[in-house]
Amino acid sequence: MVKSTLHSASLYSKKATESEFLKIENLMKAYPTPDGGAFVVLDNVSLDVQEDEFVSLIGHSGCGKSTLLKIVAGLERATSGLVTLEGKEIRKPGCDRMMVFQHYSLLPWLTVRENVRLAVDEVLEGLSSSEKARIVNEHLAMVNLTAAANKYPDEISGGMKQRVGIARALAIRPKMLLMDEPFGALDALTRGKLQKQVLDIWESHRQAVMMVTHDVDEAIYMSDRIVMMTNGPSAQIGEILEVPFSRPRDRQQLRESPEYYDLRNHALSFLDHYFNSDEE
Repeated sequence: MVKSTLHSASLYSKKATESEFLKIENLMKAYPTPDGGAFVVLDNVSLDVQEDEFVSLIGHSGCGKSTLLKIVAGLERATSGLVTLEGKEIRKPGCDRMMVFQHYSLLPWLTVRENVRLAVDEVLEGLSSSEKARIVNEHLAMVNLTAAANKYPDEISGGMKQRVGIARALAIRPKMLLMDEPFGALDALTRGKLQKQVLDIWESHRQAVMMVTHDVDEAIYMSDRIVMMTNGPSAQIGEILEVPFSRPRDRQQLRESPEYYDLRNHALSFLDHYFNSDEE
């Protein structure tokens, strides 16, 4: 039996009541239309994320997943509602939240090491040069890029570029990591390896993670909870699934578990329902 938590006035799980880290309350996001009206992307979205929790957002294209992520990042403002991190309202980007995009966003004229060092210099400016170098080297080693440290972005693969982005995000020690389909541009083999690598890093340096994905298997493998969005416009949280598997996770063992397929089928049925309702 799949354990799901429906979107309701009660909090989504016992874990979510323990403390407040990221809190999204009654969030609504709308854009003005040429006729003077409003196009509502997200409507009445409420969610809590704990300080060491890995949460995935999943839903069909246009349901506002990336918009929600950008609001948490401070790249966009909500039309109404409140988003707070440790009790402080999020109004703009900050180094306590770092974003990893699907497309790598590396500066092509800087080496791998320099791309990571740029972020460290900007945020951890009070540290000595030797301490900054130590942090950069530590995070390059974390993502297995020490040997490629002096290469330029056009000299490395897509998977390596994404690892640079992850190292850069983690090197400034954010409280929360935001990932917008971070593996979406990768081939299947590279994608699987990088998923495991990110999980290994997260296991040793726990922090809050919110990840947008279209991949149900990826969400189950990586997440503590899966937030499933209804279709837009006026998208809402339709259902939240708690992923019951212990960590660290072994992908092969998961796929041998009947519970894995119950959870997977439940998520796919939810998505199929909204896909089919779109066609009607």
